[in-house]
Amino acid sequence: MGHNDDRKSGKEGKEMHVLLADDHELVRNGLKFYLERLASKVTVIEAATFEEALVNSSQAPQLDLIILDLKMPGMNGFAGLELMRERFPKVPAVILSGSVRRGDVLTALAAGAAGYIPKTLSGKAMFNALQLILSGETYVPSIMLPDRDSPAGQPDADKGAPATGDNPLSKLTPRERDALALLTQGYSNKEIARRLEIEEITVKVHLSGVYRKLHATNRTQAVRIAMQLGWAV
Repeated sequence: MGHNDDRKSGKEGKEMHVLLADDHELVRNGLKFYLERLASKVTVIEAATFEEALVNSSQAPQLDLIILDLKMPGMNGFAGLELMRERFPKVPAVILSGSVRRGDVLTALAAGAAGYIPKTLSGKAMFNALQLILSGETYVPSIMLPDRDSPAGQPDADKGAPATGDNPLSKLTPRERDALALLTQGYSNKEIARRLEIEEITVKVHLSGVYRKLHATNRTQAVRIAMQLGWAV
């Protein structure tokens, strides 16, 4: 896709304000090229530290998207994300990181991130990811979640700690818990079917039950809700 096509695929006629916080100017400059193609007019508010991000965001007339580098000064792990979510609960916040550890991805989702974007992602893929996030979805690249080094076979039943009382996790059937365990590891329906030795349509039935009981509308939301309810990964 050419640069002109990229701009046409943005939200024409909409003015956007994006907070871009990363301590590397080279990264910010590279991202700005794609951010400016998300809408007909995009104002990028830059920051090199989390403290600058807080100050600059408070002075912005509005915010439509927040992008935070996980390792920049002042972030303090995911505490920075949580604080930004408290201040701007209706604005999607995205974690940008060089790390592709599954634990970081899931922690970010549990803290309310609308997406987790690795810095190694291609420009086109990053542009598409940001478009998805702005449409209201949550972006988590499939390459970041699966633990391909783990032994093949059944899911680790102990990873999902038993829930009791009114916790929706306690309402899941054993097979739904198996499917959820693999879902949190990033496996596709086809991979889940192969690991559980069942048909793919059966996986869809189990996951449908998981979504219904957790009041989730998609895979990523189900993972986030499960973690918030105490699901151990």
